[in-house]
Amino acid sequence: MIILSSWAATLLCTATAMTCMSSGINPAKELQGALWVQESLQESLGSFGPIFIAVAMVFFAFTTLLGNCFYCDNLLIYIHKKQPEKAFMKGFRLVSALAIFLGAGMEMSLLWDLSDVLMGVMALINIPVILILSGIAFKAIQDYEAQLKKGINPVFKSADIGLSQKTDFWR
Repeated sequence: MIILSSWAATLLCTATAMTCMSSGINPAKELQGALWVQESLQESLGSFGPIFIAVAMVFFAFTTLLGNCFYCDNLLIYIHKKQPEKAFMKGFRLVSALAIFLGAGMEMSLLWDLSDVLMGVMALINIPVILILSGIAFKAIQDYEAQLKKGINPVFKSADIGLSQKTDFWR
């Protein structure tokens, strides 16, 4: 599901970029973000363009928020090793909703700057974890290639690469 949503987002963003670049509307400072997309679509589709992009952005933002809330809920369950208390989850969801409203009211340049900083923080968290898990990934690749060399259809078994803990999808 994550891969499918990534492909859909990539396709949507690419189509939007191509529409904007081929519309003839030059991106000016006063046409940052959604305004440039609206102007480009108005040039391409007439008066229907801004309405279409506004509705599409509402649906895209809503589904993205639902997906991210779902990921966060599951992450909290995983971290706590159980369902967190209802009071905690209500507080978490209220803080999330507040962050959404604050972000919606921010100036565009501040929002992008904040987004860049938070992406950097995510990278600082993820890079060490990727390095820690890279050994397991290399073992899995070596096991896969060894099975191919033997002429068998590769089947992943977690025990073959030294994973002793219970895995959800791999046996």
